[in-house]
Amino acid sequence: MVGARPQFVKAAVVSRALSTCHLEEILVHTGQHYDPNMSDVFFEELELCAPDYSLGISGGSHGMQTGRMLEAIEKVMIDVKPDLCLVYGDTNSTLAAALAAAKLHIPVAHVEAGLRSFDRRMPEEINRLLVDHVSDYLFAPTAVSVRNLQREGVDASKIHLVGDVMYDVALYYGEKAERTGRILETLGLEPGRFILATVHRAENTDNRTNLEAIFSGLAEVATSVPVVVPLHPRTRAVLVKYGLLDRYERALTLIDPVGYLDMLQLQRNACLIATDSGGLQKEAFFHGKLCVTLRLQTEWVELVEAGWNCTLHELSATVVSMAIRQQLERTPPSFKPALYGDGNAALKIAQILSGTTFGTDGQSHDEV
Repeated sequence: MVGARPQFVKAAVVSRALSTCHLEEILVHTGQHYDPNMSDVFFEELELCAPDYSLGISGGSHGMQTGRMLEAIEKVMIDVKPDLCLVYGDTNSTLAAALAAAKLHIPVAHVEAGLRSFDRRMPEEINRLLVDHVSDYLFAPTAVSVRNLQREGVDASKIHLVGDVMYDVALYYGEKAERTGRILETLGLEPGRFILATVHRAENTDNRTNLEAIFSGLAEVATSVPVVVPLHPRTRAVLVKYGLLDRYERALTLIDPVGYLDMLQLQRNACLIATDSGGLQKEAFFHGKLCVTLRLQTEWVELVEAGWNCTLHELSATVVSMAIRQQLERTPPSFKPALYGDGNAALKIAQILSGTTFGTDGQSHDEV
């Protein structure tokens, strides 16, 4: 089950692994990300098979969107009668699919289980909690996520520490992005001489104070270092609504959403990444880049502890610009811990689901 662009990326490597284990996959796309630059181009670049079902559900409030998805996904499941429902991440698509499956007594497998920001004001945090507690297979990316699940009383037999599928993706597609990408040339960017920033979380886009604080902070930094911002459609719409787009277009390099390979090339060549995206925080680490998380908390606390990431103590233009400038002055840590596995998370997931990970002792071998 997919619906948002980070899920397309994860599904690309997991789908490939499922096929190697001779598991039949029926791909359902809810339509949560419907813009061609947010959806179609990802399927093409990542060589992901076209969805078997495209539900075309997007927009609306969280409750409205999730409810419509729940109804549509339930109909698909009744028709298909799957043996298992595989979901990714923490979106409304994730929650709707997990709830539909659980109510139909279909086992649920959750990729990226156990992540916690400990901020229940975030819709994604609620989604993570609910999905984890109706799942039968919890594929945890890190030791921290395993501990989170254990503290919440999740049955240990359901938890599998497999590593992070996004690390698989970074390894598999990174070199291809450098060979084929033209985004630096198109934008006139020099490697290592620009900042990559993204802003799309509802807590930031739906709050004008937060939105202005972030973009004003980015604009201040851009007086000395170019800042490239691929604009999520929702973020662009809000900037237009508040009459802010023209102001920030003069200060920042605002571009339309780009395909995954172009995004990879931007990540690999930026001098720093500033983002409110959970996935991009990890990808910064994969590519050896320091990161500033444009939020007060992060679900990837191990990156902060390892010195590769930092969060904000408050959302103001001054704090945003100061945090970015302080990170620009730092040298990345000399030690890069193996936080996210060995790049074979997708294969481990497929093997566990196919029942092929059992050794001669009859025990499951699912550690990273």
